[in-house]
Amino acid sequence: MRLQLALNVTDLTASIEFYTRLFGAEPYKVKDGYANWALQDPPLKFVIFEAPDAQPGSINHLGVEVDSADEVVAAEGRLSASGLTTTGIDDTICCYAEKVETWVTDPNGHRWEYYVKTADHETQATNVVLGHRADTTPCCG
Repeated sequence: MRLQLALNVTDLTASIEFYTRLFGAEPYKVKDGYANWALQDPPLKFVIFEAPDAQPGSINHLGVEVDSADEVVAAEGRLSASGLTTTGIDDTICCYAEKVETWVTDPNGHRWEYYVKTADHETQATNVVLGHRADTTPCCG
């Protein structure tokens, strides 16, 4: 398990250069308007989205990356049982990956995702839900 932090940036190229130096590691994936690092030390999934109109450095979303779909299901059950409203469990294509995920929003509007990546994907494909539920909420970005 590791935390995910996704930030909006105004200049993807400059940000990739900065964070590569900061973490001492190359990004795991770079796509149009998007880059991510799958860091072991510290254990962090760090994602940046190019968003010229967003406030620089603003949070895009937060998350918890887990190792299996069973862990996503367990997290969704725990969150729902505690009275939080989730999006339910879905198989999605989102952020250049196929994922099993659930989302919850904190009282300040920060979106949190519990997810497991099941495969890489070539497109960002926001709003593509492979499961039982149609959703018009962008998955990320």
